[in-house]
Amino acid sequence: MKILAIESSCDETAAAVIEDGRKILSNIIDSQVETHALYGGVVPEIASRRHMEAVVRVTECALEQAGMQADEVDAVAATCAPGLIGAVLVGANFGKSLAFSLGKPFIPVHHIRGHIAANYLEFPDLKPPFLTLVASGGHSLIVLVRDYTDFEILGGTRDDAAGEAFDKVARVLGVGYPGGPKIDKMAVSGDPNAYKLPVSHVKDAPMDFSFSGLKTAVINLAHNAEQKGETIDKSGLAASFCRAVVDTLVPRLAHAIDETGVKHVVCAGGVAANSWLRQALTDMAKSKRVHLYLPPLSLCGDNAAMIGAQAYYEFLAGHLGTTAQNAFATAEISEEVCRKIR
Repeated sequence: MKILAIESSCDETAAAVIEDGRKILSNIIDSQVETHALYGGVVPEIASRRHMEAVVRVTECALEQAGMQADEVDAVAATCAPGLIGAVLVGANFGKSLAFSLGKPFIPVHHIRGHIAANYLEFPDLKPPFLTLVASGGHSLIVLVRDYTDFEILGGTRDDAAGEAFDKVARVLGVGYPGGPKIDKMAVSGDPNAYKLPVSHVKDAPMDFSFSGLKTAVINLAHNAEQKGETIDKSGLAASFCRAVVDTLVPRLAHAIDETGVKHVVCAGGVAANSWLRQALTDMAKSKRVHLYLPPLSLCGDNAAMIGAQAYYEFLAGHLGTTAQNAFATAEISEEVCRKIR
């Protein structure tokens, strides 16, 4: 089964053709990073307008790369939640309109389910059940994937997401947007012991996270140094911050492994590209004797290939959209987007 997938939940307009949820026939991404870097972060209105300008062209490129005509695909899928609502609406409405104009099934997909499914494209042997650490710009979760469309949240952030903290700290350090890759690169030459930063613990919730205190600590440290005329060791602060994030995420995942007994562990989302996190997860997996699956860097960020991968399993489960299908800014990963009303 060949699915044409559309993704537009944030600042990438993407389209891909995926076969049977596991094989990439094409994967096209039009990034808006340079545009939003001028403002230090994503501007929702600009993102929406750029998606409208790019979505047809990107879709045509994806079909051309796959060597197909639009009417040769078996179904059309699109991210319908969660994300910047104006941005999500562009891809969702375009995908829905294209599907029904072609007389093809329309498959609404949850964006975070897509991030998890990115691993199916890289690891043919990966099947549920498994544990997933989701770490992205808008989400930080520990999820038990019971089946391809059956998800249970075991833990999550009480405030900021890990990726959001990276972007805020990057702004304080003056390295710009997007923060994750730039802080990771800066941290390579830094001393992770240069600064003592807090690692949160949520009372009576051993699998939950909190990043607001860590973010605030870095901001206060930078502002205090500026007021005193002191120079910050930016590389050291970046390294210390990366280690604090890792020390927040990885022990909670280790606790989830102990609690569930699951022996297959996945990482998903943009922060999965962070070298400190990848190394810490590798070390933890060895100590816990579990199988670890890390997506390739090319599939960590937002892309349509991951949406096409998850769409295949949503189709098999009968999770299809109608002409009344809407898009949503928020949705729990356990919710079926095709049945969501508001």
